[in-house]
Amino acid sequence: MSKRIQGEIVKVSGPLVIASGMRDADMFDVVEVSDKKLIGEIIEMHGDEASIQVYEETAGLGPGEEVVSRGTPLSVELGPGMIGSIYDGIQRPLDRLAAMEGDYITRGAFAPALDRDKTWVFKPVLKEGDVVRGGDVIGIVDETEIMEHRILVPPGLSGTLKAIYEGDFKVTDTVAIVEDEQQKTHELTMMQRWP
Repeated sequence: MSKRIQGEIVKVSGPLVIASGMRDADMFDVVEVSDKKLIGEIIEMHGDEASIQVYEETAGLGPGEEVVSRGTPLSVELGPGMIGSIYDGIQRPLDRLAAMEGDYITRGAFAPALDRDKTWVFKPVLKEGDVVRGGDVIGIVDETEIMEHRILVPPGLSGTLKAIYEGDFKVTDTVAIVEDEQQKTHELTMMQRWP
């Protein structure tokens, strides 16, 4: 579960931003810097202050501007749609950003790494009642004519498949439901976030 920690800029030096009010943040948390929501990562903590590596141009930032921790580490989205996409270092899809922004992408521009509108044909390889654990393949998606994308049970999850669906789905749609040993259900989609 992510937590929201809010602080403010004390100092800016090139790509390094020092922010106070960040005592409850953690090392390697992703942060949004200023109202432009520039993406950065906490690389050092000293008491109440966090040193943040900002991955975009920091010109114009100054003391007093807001810094918000997402409470999660830098992660990537994995799922159908990665093949053929071009990303920058923080997994922003450059082709979609160029379509939105033009040749010069503005600071803080954002688009999800995986297209949330495109549908993919999900073909189950397991059935209801099968016992699964992290890393098991539950189905496949033909991402290209020669590339088969395997959809996996997330790490740390094990249990029984209570439902598994076949058909056209977006990466955020539920394609399977797993019930763990505590009878808690977990909806699985075709995408996962990995740190």
